[in-house]
Amino acid sequence: SMSLREHALSLFRSTVGTVQPAPMLKRAMKLQGDRCPQLLVKGRAFPVKRDLYLVGFGKAVLGMAAAAEEILGDHLVRGIINVPLGIQESLQRAGLQEMLLKPHSKIQVIEGAKNNLPDPEALKGAVAIQELVEGLTVDDLLLVLISGGGSALLPAPIPPILLEEKEKLTRMLASRGAAIQELNIVRKTLSLLKGGGLARLAYPAQVVSLILSDVIGDPLDIIASGPTAASSHSVQDCLQILTKYNLLHNLPKSVETVLSSSPTRPTAPEDYSHVCNVIVGSNMLALDEAKRQAEDLGYATLILSAAICGEVGCIATLYCQLIRLVCLGFTGLGEGALSDKVRGNLLQLAAELEIPGLNLAEFLQALRRLGPERPVCILAGGETTVQLQGTGKGGRNQELALRVGLELHRAQAMEVSSFPGRCEIIFLSGGTDGQDGPTEAAGAFCSPQLLSEALQEGLDVEAFLSNNDSYTFFSQFQGGHHLLVTGLTGTNVMDIQAILIRAT
Repeated sequence: SMSLREHALSLFRSTVGTVQPAPMLKRAMKLQGDRCPQLLVKGRAFPVKRDLYLVGFGKAVLGMAAAAEEILGDHLVRGIINVPLGIQESLQRAGLQEMLLKPHSKIQVIEGAKNNLPDPEALKGAVAIQELVEGLTVDDLLLVLISGGGSALLPAPIPPILLEEKEKLTRMLASRGAAIQELNIVRKTLSLLKGGGLARLAYPAQVVSLILSDVIGDPLDIIASGPTAASSHSVQDCLQILTKYNLLHNLPKSVETVLSSSPTRPTAPEDYSHVCNVIVGSNMLALDEAKRQAEDLGYATLILSAAICGEVGCIATLYCQLIRLVCLGFTGLGEGALSDKVRGNLLQLAAELEIPGLNLAEFLQALRRLGPERPVCILAGGETTVQLQGTGKGGRNQELALRVGLELHRAQAMEVSSFPGRCEIIFLSGGTDGQDGPTEAAGAFCSPQLLSEALQEGLDVEAFLSNNDSYTFFSQFQGGHHLLVTGLTGTNVMDIQAILIRAT
């Protein structure tokens, strides 16, 4: 029989496979009919009356564009995509030829946004996209491909603002402690294409946006700063933020000009009836696929949440308490004082974490109903945060795995009678883009057993953690066997976690 580790790896790979650009677009979009062709997108039909154009921006857009061009064939007249610097070479090196455009493609590729920051190259791409969409007519159809990282690849400040002036203002805000949401509101307000700007410029053409979400909850106006979604913010909001951080009085002249003349751009929500936004890939879609696979492998499977967020230490504790609860169920102690105590701890922790949309009480009810016959798989996704204190190497997924392993090992040492002596456990956390921090790993696997062995060998796990050095721990121990290494995947829907438990 396969080991839990092999199961976890196979779940992770199939999950990432689901949100690969090609299968994802083929599920979402078809072209049918020759005489009067129609583009079918998730059941909605858009007649191709005249010409079909394509624009795109983001880290996963190259693969999406290659798949789209294959589906659209000769109907596609012209396209422009803005993608991260060096991505074509990286995909080539990773052997992902299917994510590259064919030699005679009608889609022009512009690479920019070095280190995910807007730069002159990204601006050049944004201007080319702007010029293409401004020329469209009522009979044209514009397909827009969007993925995470799209914001830095679509910088087009409203004239007369210069890119460097906008950047400087953003840096000043950041240095004064502005939250990422606040930065985005200011950026959007000063941008020609963000906050629905691209869709407004494309009017009266029909706009169909296919979106790969890398943001918790899939908010259309936040992913890549919402170029085809009505903005939920006004100039007033922008002014309030600048006032809050005491910047109203040292703004560049150009920014003042734009903010004072802005009411000519209507602040009322406009009619976006010429736009159709479709989420074609997200963390939840990936988790649904993992659940199907886990059930095929014989696991009783539950999805905890696709919106896991919060400090990595707190999330590790949440997962450890859940694992304890499942193990108590396996040892016949699912009801009783100890289980009630663990449930209480979990509910309190969930209340503190405020994970969007998580109904833990309901989840615990479902867990109670599982029964001890089958092994259990708990799936979750989202994006945790790490407070950096050390100078080590690692990422949030590797650190989460190591913390879960250590905490389980401690609990085991403390309560021999009731704890996972009779359970086999594996915990996996990985980034769907194949990257976790500055390492070649996407994440890691961990188990209480692994930690026991490491501690027996005299490794100081605490020291690795306080130095944020999880990667060094995993790569030194057992020849890196517990690192999750997938290489670049060409997609991104945040992170996936899987907990697999079976009675021994």
